[in-house]
Amino acid sequence: MKSLLFLVLISICWAEHTGNYTLEHDRIIHIQENGPRLLVEAEQTKVFSHRGGNITLPCKFYRDHTSAGSGTHKIRVKWTKLTSDYLKEVDVFVAMGLHQKSYGNYQGRVFLKKGSENDASLVITDITLEDYGRYKCEVIEGLEDDIAVVSLDLQGVVFPYFPRLGRYNLNFHEAQQACLDQDSVIASFDQLYEAWRSGLDWCNAGWLNDGSVQYPITKPREPCGGKNTVPGVRNYGFWDKDKSRYDVFCFTSNFNGRFYYLIHPTKLTYDEAVQACLKDGSQIAKVGQIFAAWKLVGYDRCDAGWLADGSVRYPISRPRRRCSPDEAAVRFVGFPDKKHKLYGVYCFRAYN
Repeated sequence: MKSLLFLVLISICWAEHTGNYTLEHDRIIHIQENGPRLLVEAEQTKVFSHRGGNITLPCKFYRDHTSAGSGTHKIRVKWTKLTSDYLKEVDVFVAMGLHQKSYGNYQGRVFLKKGSENDASLVITDITLEDYGRYKCEVIEGLEDDIAVVSLDLQGVVFPYFPRLGRYNLNFHEAQQACLDQDSVIASFDQLYEAWRSGLDWCNAGWLNDGSVQYPITKPREPCGGKNTVPGVRNYGFWDKDKSRYDVFCFTSNFNGRFYYLIHPTKLTYDEAVQACLKDGSQIAKVGQIFAAWKLVGYDRCDAGWLADGSVRYPISRPRRRCSPDEAAVRFVGFPDKKHKLYGVYCFRAYN
């Protein structure tokens, strides 16, 4: 009986000792097996460029070489562009070994930098307005994967726009096209917010690229949300993209060409203005181009001129009497009768 009790005590003690050892051992194994064997990082979370420029979206990956199976799988690098719809991503570039593929408008413009063996950075050349946004770098090795997100911001200018029909006449799809027609794209909230921080004040609500309708107010007043409200970007929320009608906020960036006021002996009708630019080897300028010239180049001219959409405007960078005395701005004359022979013309000549 005493021998049996002694054996039981030994068994209990051994089990307790073994149990403590096993828990400690399991904790080490758990970290090794389920801890991150692959880490992806971006040295910068936001990079800046402009239309026509080149940029590198930084992304590097680090592997745990001590892990079993490390290095036995090929590395797959995938870049996608994130959209306002978080369930959708746009394929940009995929690479695995010698196999590489770019997609859509990125074809022929993107490639991996390969500055080192763990470099997954993506180079984008000849940047377009549509390239603006957030990009996801995903690196995959076997069953391991990790991601990093980088934002591409563009130097440029936001401007409010409405067509000849008047204010609040564009549904979302028409608003997108209206911006494209004026050498621009529909602006994002971040772009509008930065424009507001830089002084943009506009009392008419406009579409943004996420389908929301908003407007920036720096000087609160009764017709624009009330004079006792705080400055800010006013948000109307999300509206029916087909039926709801508002203005639009457009965004444009640097252009590769020459914007200029055409010296002509007489004032011109709209049709005469179009032909005068063509005769000079150019085209009648678009609204986005006059804003880009004004904001990014400092173009200043106190002569009202026709633009492609039939509006008449003039850019003032140096406020003075009779020429926008209170602020630097692109002054809007209106959408006059195209047969009126009262104005000059602004032309644009693209460089090849």
